[in-house]
Amino acid sequence: MSFDTAVSGIKASSTSLGIIGNNIANAGTSGFKSSRGEFADVYASSLLGTSSKGIGSGVSISGVNQSFSQGNISFTDNVMDMAINGSGFFVLNDDGTNVYSRAGNFQVDRNGNVVNSLGNRLMVFNTTEDGVLTGGMGELQIDTSLIQPRPTSTIDMGANLDSRATVPITAWPAGGFDAFAAPPTAPTPEMFNSSTSVTIYDSLGNSHVQSLYFVKTTNQNEWNVYSLIDGVSSTGPDTLTFDSSGQIPAASKPLQVSTAAWSPLGEDGLANGATTQSFTLDLSDISQFGSDFSVSNINQNGFTTGQLRGVEVDESGIVFARFTNGQARAMGQVALANFSNTSGLQPLGGTSWSETFSSGQPTLSSPGTGGLGVVQSGALEDSNVEVTEQLVDMIVAQRNFQANAKVIQTEDTITQAIINLR
Repeated sequence: MSFDTAVSGIKASSTSLGIIGNNIANAGTSGFKSSRGEFADVYASSLLGTSSKGIGSGVSISGVNQSFSQGNISFTDNVMDMAINGSGFFVLNDDGTNVYSRAGNFQVDRNGNVVNSLGNRLMVFNTTEDGVLTGGMGELQIDTSLIQPRPTSTIDMGANLDSRATVPITAWPAGGFDAFAAPPTAPTPEMFNSSTSVTIYDSLGNSHVQSLYFVKTTNQNEWNVYSLIDGVSSTGPDTLTFDSSGQIPAASKPLQVSTAAWSPLGEDGLANGATTQSFTLDLSDISQFGSDFSVSNINQNGFTTGQLRGVEVDESGIVFARFTNGQARAMGQVALANFSNTSGLQPLGGTSWSETFSSGQPTLSSPGTGGLGVVQSGALEDSNVEVTEQLVDMIVAQRNFQANAKVIQTEDTITQAIINLR
């Protein structure tokens, strides 16, 4: 009798309707991947094999496969939302176990950890305090505390001194200057040819002004440079000697002016509590040509304390933090995982999957490398469910269900006719 065959068909149709219903239900779920049922016919077999004229015994479910095709990218107003444009999965830490997801709806919890709606933490490639990638992996944490200031240790300057300048009419005093003396003393325009300044920082993040004064000497192609910090003489004279082409001779490079054991002062002229520090001023890029004095660049490596102002994520997955002191730091690079057989991943719910023997081990790499997609910040990947296609499949599954039910009804009629034989 065909009752068992028809029942298996009804079960298969019910399973197909369940899969279709789940797809439609998650049509609006970010990062969701649609599934399809795969079925196989059933034949009775024995040790001698299956008869070539055997009648099948129905249908069975051979598997449920997910389609990992790309979903549409929808933009949001949350910078921590991320979408993968291409292949790959976000790596998430679920209480010590790595799980994988395409849903990038991340947020920052109260401890600064970047998590999804289930509390799973986003894994990234770590960076040093200077923002250099190390290759190790860890959880991404957005530190909202004040960053520690960095005292200035080097200054680089590029400038041109006017070769047409003449020796100043007033000599630079041997005792230097002190803005906190009584009365205060300061350079006058008759004592120097050119000057510029740069802001430097002490160990507490306090800013100070270092003023540089350039004085033409009586010797050809020779200048003296004097340094004042907050109006107090710190170094000088340091001699700059140029060759006939207006350049610092190669044998004299690097040409550095050192400030040793400088004790930072407060606005009252007293020590402000910062540690004594030393730093160097590199003047290797200074020149002496017949044009007006100009400064092409002047940079120093110190900064004051700063607070987090915002976070940005570029397409390579680098998470940049920007601070109120003008500094920017890479806090990590989003790690993406890929599998040799994505169909072998085990669905866990919550739009996440786990590794299985069938999927193979994950290959971890940075976005845009190794065939992986890139990261789109402020966006989410939509479900890849095509609702119209699912509705058509649902009609087919419904017809299959009805047809198998009709088989049972027909079998019942035949059986009743046999019973009624006289």
